[in-house]
Amino acid sequence: MSHAAASPPTLWQSITETRINPLNGKCTTLPILSLKTQYSRNFHLSWLGFWSAFLSWFAFSPLIPEAVKSDLNLSAAQVGNSNIVSLCSTLLVRLIVGPLVDRYGPRKVMAGILVLGAIPSGLAGTISSASGLYVVRFFIGILGGTFVPCQAWTSTFFDKRVVGRANAIAGGWGNSGGGFTFIIMLAVYDRLIRDGLAKHVAWRASFAIVPVPVLLTVAALTLIFGTDHPNGKWEDRFARPSASFRDDVEHVAGPEDTSSTGNASSNLKDAPSIQDAEKADKRTDDEKKGSADADVNVAPVDAANPDAVGVVISSVDVAVNQPVTMAVVKETTLNPATWLPSMAYLTTFGFELAVDANLSNVLYNMYQNKTFGQTKAGYIAAIYGLLNIFSRAFGGYFGDMVYRRFGVPGKKYLTLALGVIQGILSIALGVYIDSRSDPSLAAVIVIFVILALFNEAGNGANFSLVPHCNPNSNGFMTGIVGAWGNLGGVFFALIFRMQPKPYGKAFWISGIVAVVVNLLLLPIRVPRT
Repeated sequence: MSHAAASPPTLWQSITETRINPLNGKCTTLPILSLKTQYSRNFHLSWLGFWSAFLSWFAFSPLIPEAVKSDLNLSAAQVGNSNIVSLCSTLLVRLIVGPLVDRYGPRKVMAGILVLGAIPSGLAGTISSASGLYVVRFFIGILGGTFVPCQAWTSTFFDKRVVGRANAIAGGWGNSGGGFTFIIMLAVYDRLIRDGLAKHVAWRASFAIVPVPVLLTVAALTLIFGTDHPNGKWEDRFARPSASFRDDVEHVAGPEDTSSTGNASSNLKDAPSIQDAEKADKRTDDEKKGSADADVNVAPVDAANPDAVGVVISSVDVAVNQPVTMAVVKETTLNPATWLPSMAYLTTFGFELAVDANLSNVLYNMYQNKTFGQTKAGYIAAIYGLLNIFSRAFGGYFGDMVYRRFGVPGKKYLTLALGVIQGILSIALGVYIDSRSDPSLAAVIVIFVILALFNEAGNGANFSLVPHCNPNSNGFMTGIVGAWGNLGGVFFALIFRMQPKPYGKAFWISGIVAVVVNLLLLPIRVPRT
């Protein structure tokens, strides 16, 4: 382990080298093009776990318009009900998973959810009625809880200077699984049909071929190659305690910081110290030999530079996940900073979930003819999810950029602005569809692509903000925000369920809700740093 140069990393260095903040052991770069260190491996495992969950969680959506609906004799209302049931279970699971992450760590929780979710995925082929569909989709919804350990894992290993883009890229690449699921499941299903299987058998076999083995494989990879915490095991996250930074944080924290994040001083009693980081750096050559993280660079401490790594600027710098107690629950739930990202995420991710679940069916019913069937509708709908590969990442990247100049309030205003723009575009899409007797498919695609870019960037910006809110309860906080995103999915899915025709009405109603909610969140204060 060696000390890195004081100069900021170049773009190439920031995606290939691992530089560590000695204050907390977190990475100040995002080495996505490397698998040499635990930081890069955990990053890739975090999004891969979330991505693989979509292969089962969203697997019904591309197959419902023709295969599942006709095989089970489902009505439009029953299709909508099954979407809502799936989102409801995920909402409950995310609330439960948050405290589990704080207690057991994101790695173990991620693997556990993937294994549990594989069980109902394997039972999909036994469905014979609408009620059976509800039950299986409810338990498959457990997989939606993988979002919580995904985001908590990256927040645990990446410093506040890059946590916005780390969370956003991991969340975005994971979310793209929704788009890939449409392509993969339709390709497998169509192949089985060409091989002579009946529709009744083909869609059931698709679940056994794709989601189950992938979920179990990724769970095994997570346990074998993942790590719990920069300090080692999850129970060692409280190592290197120091109270020497208390005065530093009290000096830089203004009244807004204290009101938004709780008592900063009390949160620092288990903070890692620079002195201990330096002791860890003095390992013998024998200890360094064969280490997977031998190429890690520890950034030097420059106390004269307030933006330098190794200097406490806020409680986020030294936050450690605390077990969830009744006192923590009370403090977190009464904190306005909890509800700012939660309500904003309700409007952005909630809307995305509803669109992912309904867009294929909407397009199929709007344009159904001899050349436009389930497969074409599914492939077009897949675009919305696939855009997450870079659109959500941009939201987190811009969050990190505005943070360097405007602090946490910059992240807040970016998140809310993106939510408002999303709402305006959703209104525009709905009005266009309803104002035309035969709306152009090309125009609809262009509008919903632009809508998706702002919608998904809003999700990324939101989880650039989340690590600054209740930083010592990161898992619990992530669970709450994620659950509210799913609550939004249920809410917007109900709008689509109650407004099957004209189809545009569901979009412009959802847009109005997004604009109003995000504007109402403007007065809520957030920490400065």
